[in-house]
Amino acid sequence: MQRIVVINMKGGCGKTTIATNLASALATMGRNTTLIDYDAQGSSMYWLKQRRGEYSEINGIAAYDTNKAVTQSWRLQLPFDTEYVIVDTPAGLKGLDMVDQINGAHTILIPVLPSSIDTHATADFIRDLYLIAKVKPKNIRLCIICNRVKANTLSFHTLENFLSAMDIPVIAKLRETQNYNKASERGLGIHELGSKASEKDIEDWRQIVNWLDMEQQVQS
Repeated sequence: MQRIVVINMKGGCGKTTIATNLASALATMGRNTTLIDYDAQGSSMYWLKQRRGEYSEINGIAAYDTNKAVTQSWRLQLPFDTEYVIVDTPAGLKGLDMVDQINGAHTILIPVLPSSIDTHATADFIRDLYLIAKVKPKNIRLCIICNRVKANTLSFHTLENFLSAMDIPVIAKLRETQNYNKASERGLGIHELGSKASEKDIEDWRQIVNWLDMEQQVQS
């Protein structure tokens, strides 16, 4: 089983978009997938509720639920056949809260937006991963997804320069498109829209899953 944690201390960088699209991409490819939502806003679970029965099944766990009637361990119990666990985390995680979220992770996936504020916040977050959480790349895979990219803009070139100095693989550069909003409204991944306009986005997600698969094989 592979546990993939989608995390960045900066809010609004697209963690839920990445988590839900990754979960649906894996499920569509026949992988038994569980999506865990730790964000109190519950956006991933809301997305899952919009998903109709004819699409690939995704198990959902609302980890933010504070219902005292059941224990935390019972609430977070995974189906026995789960192959991939995708964790959608809240913004602003620091210190022990951040450490708790990445505990047991095989892959840490960091979404980054092309803006100076996001770049600065991400640099601080990656520093904390190494210094506070004691993350070691040989034990936990780190990767970055550039989100809402507009090619040939100054902000994107600034982000590229920042990422080139980091020893962390950039596994995708997702373009800014309304296709993600259209898919989200229906509880779908962008690759499930079935429109010609989303072909570029489908290829992006195919590359992401291929990278995760290759890294899993290397790790095995």
